[in-house]
Amino acid sequence: MIGNDVIDLALARKESNWKRKGYLDKIFTADEQAMIVRAENPTLMVWSLWSRKEAVYKIHNRTAHFRGFIPLKIACQADGKVLCGGQFYFTDTIVTAESIATVAVLEERQLSQICYLQDREEVVKKEGFPYRKTNSKPVSISHHGRFEQIVTLTD
Repeated sequence: MIGNDVIDLALARKESNWKRKGYLDKIFTADEQAMIVRAENPTLMVWSLWSRKEAVYKIHNRTAHFRGFIPLKIACQADGKVLCGGQFYFTDTIVTAESIATVAVLEERQLSQICYLQDREEVVKKEGFPYRKTNSKPVSISHHGRFEQIVTLTD
């Protein structure tokens, strides 16, 4: 299973003011807020943590058949692990000047099996979820602003 998220940093700056009163308390655990405060660039840390939470939520939604706004029940750790619903997930986050992209997987070894698809032509939906046409592996799609990312796992 795989999940992902991508954030257009220019759009995030325009649409969201994470510094407003109460925002961090609604989204981030005390440990995550401490990571934000200690970060060299707090804004990048906010969006990096948010991206990890979103990527993990996509796996949790798909495996547990759960939908709902649960950011405080998704706890990011400094080592890249994320805890949700009693399950640890493993994440890889790439930060550039323009975007932040995270991929989340169930097993650490799967981080080396991430495959980026070029377009949606390789994707088909089954029972509301995306899969790769060629091998029926689960696919995760994320888009925000100028960016889209489509990921799956190799064999």
